[in-house]
Amino acid sequence: MPGGFPTTNALASLRGTWSGFITWVFCSFSFGFFCGGIGHFVVSEFFLSITPPYVPWPLAVVYVSGVLEILGAIGILLPQARQLAGNCLILLTLAVTPANIHMSLNPELYPFATEWQLNLRLVIQVLLLVCIWWSTRDRRWV
Repeated sequence: MPGGFPTTNALASLRGTWSGFITWVFCSFSFGFFCGGIGHFVVSEFFLSITPPYVPWPLAVVYVSGVLEILGAIGILLPQARQLAGNCLILLTLAVTPANIHMSLNPELYPFATEWQLNLRLVIQVLLLVCIWWSTRDRRWV
């Protein structure tokens, strides 16, 4: 009905579009965390190079965080585990924040990145936390 309230079919179509978007978000986050987790094993030297010197057992920390990212990626795809996976990924993201702060405060130790790129990592990390939270909450209307 032009100029009036949406019809039931229009609302159903909108709900379907929203549901498709949410599914895309879940799959994108899952893929990103899965690839990141695999990266901890494939290019562990890189992750070791950005681990602050005060972290004990750095290689073990790199491997454990990789496993946790992979498990979180799988959990995001399972509706019954999604919120728990999101909570765990938020905790993991917070746990690696000191490494990103260390990189930002010591740019001379990381010649592969510019200072603004290192600072941008912190901004991206905050956005990532918000996105993880938003995308893994229970949505009865989706």
